[in-house]
Amino acid sequence: MSIGIIGGGPGGLTLARVLHVNGVASVVYEREESRAARGQGGTLDLHPETGQRALRLAGLEAEFLAMARPEGQDFRLLDHTGTVLLREDVPDDVPLARPEVDRADLRNALLDSLPADTVVWGREFRAATPLADGGWRVHFADGGTADHELIVGADGARSRVRPLLTDAAPRHAGVNYVEGGIPDPGPELVARLGRGSLMAIGEGRLLGTQRVRDGSYRVHYACRTPADWLATIPLDDPAQTRVALRELLAGWAPELIALIDACVGGFEGRSAFTVPAGVTWAPVPGVTLVGDAAHLMPSVGEGANLAMLDGAELALALAAGDRSVAVKQYEAAMFDRAAKAAAMSAAVHDMLYGPDAAQRTLAFFGGHG
Repeated sequence: MSIGIIGGGPGGLTLARVLHVNGVASVVYEREESRAARGQGGTLDLHPETGQRALRLAGLEAEFLAMARPEGQDFRLLDHTGTVLLREDVPDDVPLARPEVDRADLRNALLDSLPADTVVWGREFRAATPLADGGWRVHFADGGTADHELIVGADGARSRVRPLLTDAAPRHAGVNYVEGGIPDPGPELVARLGRGSLMAIGEGRLLGTQRVRDGSYRVHYACRTPADWLATIPLDDPAQTRVALRELLAGWAPELIALIDACVGGFEGRSAFTVPAGVTWAPVPGVTLVGDAAHLMPSVGEGANLAMLDGAELALALAAGDRSVAVKQYEAAMFDRAAKAAAMSAAVHDMLYGPDAAQRTLAFFGGHG
């Protein structure tokens, strides 16, 4: 069986790794030129039933334990006045319920677990055409092609493989993000932000921080704004970006606004997109999707975890039996899982950016532990 995986994110790499563990070869095509082509962002919490399970199936439990940071489960919730509504400081021996891992550490662990020739860098997917005797011919931006019996779209929110299966298109979720970093925080700032995550919310806006393994912080600002809002932010001019963000945080506590000024270097912007919850498709021979390519939902901590479980479960199905049957079985289970997660994610997203967000979020965490 010739399997081509489009995209080298958590879902695609987990798929390739679990296939490898089960004796099935694959090729991962990644548009970036190398693993060091860009930063991987902040941290994510790996859930026991999804991300952690996928790593166990991938034979990477030891690597998970080495990169997991239980102290990353510390959490502080504030309102826009700076009032601390909830503070959770976990003990050092806390169980690894949802520990934080650096996205870069996770990607490196997956890459290092694969044979050296599994990932082909600098290969940007453009299209795929069916072959007369079955399978697909994959066309890349550099003019090259590759033939595979099965192609798996693991190429994220703006998937170019998705249209082979469904006409469901990403739509703006009403929220945009600006992200920066504090590479060398002083002791006072560390004491204020903590070892894990901090979230300040109110009035359709959110300011969050995450501490990563090297002691630096990722800072992200999010707000309900139109799809073209980022075009009004001078991201190529950090000083002017800070001015714009300070204006948008007018009325917030000075110590929260100061986090924008503490960011060093440039800023990055991104917009939140979703596809309608519950998207399914009729089986198409030789092609399927994992992760955001299959079920793009609001960003509330589920995406990478679901992508990894998708990859692991698809790999196990492919290794166990007939390809067409395996894909149908995988898709049926994935559709059900994704629909439930998408509904939950949409509800949390509306809570974070809706009226009385701080108090509703406090009640949510109080009810869920």
